[in-house]
Amino acid sequence: MAQEEVPSQDPALPATAYAVLGLLSFGQELTGYDLRKWAMNMRYFYWSPAQSQIYLELRRLLQHDLVEVQVEEQKSRPDKRLYRITEAGLKVFREWLDHAPVGPPLLKHSVALRLFFGHQTDHARLREVLTEYRDWAVEQTTGLTELRTELDQRLPYPALVATWGSAYFAAEITAIDAVLADLDRMDREEEAD
Repeated sequence: MAQEEVPSQDPALPATAYAVLGLLSFGQELTGYDLRKWAMNMRYFYWSPAQSQIYLELRRLLQHDLVEVQVEEQKSRPDKRLYRITEAGLKVFREWLDHAPVGPPLLKHSVALRLFFGHQTDHARLREVLTEYRDWAVEQTTGLTELRTELDQRLPYPALVATWGSAYFAAEITAIDAVLADLDRMDREEEAD
C-alpha cells in the first residue's frame, strides 16, 4: 500500500538541521561537542559541518521546539548543555525522511575543477594533483572499510552508508586512473605530432 503524502508543517530547515535531529533521534542526550564528534565520523562521505553550524542549528531547533536542552552546572568549567529531540522534532525528522524530494547532491570537487582548467598548467602538475587526491581517496576507502566493520552490529544503517562511501571512493580511484591514462595518451599524441 502506498504511503499517503503528508503536507509539510515543519519550518524551512537546512540539511544540517535534519542531520542534528537525526543524530539526536538515536535517543541519547548530546552536547554540541558530542554532535561535532559524531559529525567527524560522518566526514568520510556525506556531512562535515563546522562547529559553529551545529550550534546555529541547535539554536534554530530550540526556537521551533524541535529539541530541548538540559543545563548541567559544572564547577570551573562552562555549564554543559545536553540536547534531546522532542516528539515534535521526531515527527518533523520522520516527515523529512519520508517525504522530502530526492534531489541531486551538491558536487564541489576542487580536483575536477582544476582538471577542467588544465589547459593553464602542465600535465606533470595535473598528475601530481590527481595522484595526491588518489592517495587521499585510498585512505578514505580504507577508513570507511574499517568503520563499516566497527559499526556493522550496533549501527547497521550507518554501516550501510560506510559501504556506500567506500564504493564511492573506489569509483573515484577508478576515475582518476582513467584520467591519468588519458593524460598519458594525450602526451603520446602530442609527442607524435
